[in-house]
Amino acid sequence: MRALALPFTPRFIVLTLCLALTAVLAGTLYLHPSTLYGVSIPLAVVGGLSALGITDLFQTRHAVLRNYPISAHLRFLLESIRPEMRQYFFEGEKDGAPFSRDKRAIVYQRAKRALDKRPFGTQYNVYEEGYEWVRHSMAPRPLATEPFRVTVGGPDCPHPYSASVFNISAMSFGALSPNAIRALNKGAAKGNFAHDTGEGGYSPYHRENGGDIIWEVGSGYFGCRNPDGTFCRDKFAEGASMPQVKMVELKMSQGAKPGHGGVLPAAKVNEELSRTRGVPMGQDCISPSAHSAFSNPIEMMQFIAEMRRLSGGKPAGFKLCVGHPWEFLALCKAMVETGIYPDFIVVDGKEGGTGAAPLEFIDHLGMPLRDGLNFVHNALIGIGARERIKLGASGKIISAFDIARTLALGADWCNAARGFMFALGCIQSQSCHTDRCPTGVTSQDPTRQRALVVPDKAERVYNFHAATLHALAEFVAAAGLDHPNEFMPAHFSRRISAREVVTFAELYPTLQGGELIGGTTDPRFRVPWEMASAGSFRATVAA
Repeated sequence: MRALALPFTPRFIVLTLCLALTAVLAGTLYLHPSTLYGVSIPLAVVGGLSALGITDLFQTRHAVLRNYPISAHLRFLLESIRPEMRQYFFEGEKDGAPFSRDKRAIVYQRAKRALDKRPFGTQYNVYEEGYEWVRHSMAPRPLATEPFRVTVGGPDCPHPYSASVFNISAMSFGALSPNAIRALNKGAAKGNFAHDTGEGGYSPYHRENGGDIIWEVGSGYFGCRNPDGTFCRDKFAEGASMPQVKMVELKMSQGAKPGHGGVLPAAKVNEELSRTRGVPMGQDCISPSAHSAFSNPIEMMQFIAEMRRLSGGKPAGFKLCVGHPWEFLALCKAMVETGIYPDFIVVDGKEGGTGAAPLEFIDHLGMPLRDGLNFVHNALIGIGARERIKLGASGKIISAFDIARTLALGADWCNAARGFMFALGCIQSQSCHTDRCPTGVTSQDPTRQRALVVPDKAERVYNFHAATLHALAEFVAAAGLDHPNEFMPAHFSRRISAREVVTFAELYPTLQGGELIGGTTDPRFRVPWEMASAGSFRATVAA
């Protein structure tokens, strides 16, 4: 019945008017044949538009046309003339800015298997402060044909996971529509890479297509919660033991809103969301800002060990956006004191995206990815645990260069959210929180969701991942390397002024193995290490 009602929703007003005018003009011609010359041309125009609109409704390649038949063609017309109009409409936008229109174009081209080359060389100002590049080799290597993977799982993990170096970052069912979840997971299954559930839980839509799952557990414990909102070990064990779940991840904080619980606006909490998450309908679904299952670093390490045990020995770790440095160093001290180490840590940069968060949190809270990743990487080196703990990284990572740069700074793999959303058809309308997404990517409205055709978008998810890894392989070979994990800070350069260039090795110095345990003099770590305590997240001494 919903499908029959589609043409009469406000989104289809243009199609509705064309159908009505076609009917009126056709009726007029039938009743008054003498009006042929006056009616035929308008009838041909509106009849043609009606046919176009009906075709838009049922075609599968463009979600925005399925939701806005006829009228959305204006968007494609403007896109087609964008190169010529750029100087008028996009003046002042730096092509190097994260997720500029050119970066979105890379995703669309790769997802659709279109040509992702362009003429006339670089469009960056290579002498501008902040420009970065990777150094190439005079003896490039043959292009690697094997998939780039990393084994996650320390000595205490009986079932390690071989992960791709590029995976789908945490995006929950609720934040995304059922069809978006289905398409992401189907694409991940075909490409043999991982799909993080986000804190919304391991939903039925994650299970349909069998793609590898990283189950993220947030402070709301969705999918593994008791009626009072506390963590339920039995429900977690039931889901985490499923063969599809490859790793389990404790969410401490998210880059776009660290220190703030997840937010799902009331407009998106329908009956299905209420049932899946175990929360009331029609109310904002807000996760607590802090976990109730533990209260200090030692208890947190014990909880991670319990997650590993309940999952049947799968890799267990946590995700965070770095805040107070002594708090992370308190975790490091807890690892050393208890002998309990996570199998992995995902560092989320504060520049990461979200469907809903307070403006101040998005703009001015949390540590950016590079700073946070470098800090965590060095802290683990400083306690002698870097080899046993793998590092993931997320925060506006989209291109092969982004991946290579992030791996050089210490990550073992990268996660991306927005890039895969673009592959699904997201046009960045920034209406995620309103439940009025024009392409059905983030909407819980069934009439909007139908715009996202799962088989077509799953193929685009797969294409984007495969094409990006192919570009990464070309980067690796050009640098004279065989695997992206061979990238080091010395391979990358950054212009810091018109006349000065430094390497990442100079920008991001590295601690010596065990240096924190032995007593460091590094000013970045000496004071916060003294402030940190394994028994508390609070600083023990004043800075």
